[in-house]
Amino acid sequence: MIGFYNYTVILTYISAVSAAAGLIFAIEQNSFAAIICLMISGICDMFDGMVAKTRERTKQEKRFGIWIDSLADVIAFGVLPAIIGYSVGMTHWGYVPLFALFILTAIIRLAYYGVTEEERQDETTEARTAYVGLPVTSSALIFPLFYCFKGLIGATWFAPVYAAVLGLTALAFVGRFKVKKLMSKGMLGLLAIGIVIFVVIIILRAC
Repeated sequence: MIGFYNYTVILTYISAVSAAAGLIFAIEQNSFAAIICLMISGICDMFDGMVAKTRERTKQEKRFGIWIDSLADVIAFGVLPAIIGYSVGMTHWGYVPLFALFILTAIIRLAYYGVTEEERQDETTEARTAYVGLPVTSSALIFPLFYCFKGLIGATWFAPVYAAVLGLTALAFVGRFKVKKLMSKGMLGLLAIGIVIFVVIIILRAC
């Protein structure tokens, strides 16, 4: 079979599968399960790079890793948040352009990152220190965090406010500003925040 199947890409594959499951849940109006799938994809993406660095890879394996990660990210952090919007009430046809904008900006940002990362790796072996624009993986924290306030915002206003967050996030994906790449401590901090959000979502679900 074509492709690479060693452990360095396993988390990326799990992220893609989780995102696909999230899409099914979102289409079936199960926004809670879809949000959980989004967070699982986020955790996988957070650590896939660290796992990949534990093995000496060929140039082809490195480039495959870049592109398979981006393709999985399109599903998990580009398409899934938009369809979650549908599951929380953005069902009017007028929201379709916003869905398209969000998905398109995520694709553009990921393609831009893929091209620039390949060029960077051809020039240096040093680790990247910053990104241009908001990384699409931020969707794994932004939308679950926002989901925690669903009860406070109320069913009537949640869809329009979610739409506003979706639009602002889309613009941030392609914004020309630098975002510092988090190192190990920063990633652990984000993981801690994610765990707190997960616990809050579970508690609110149980209430």
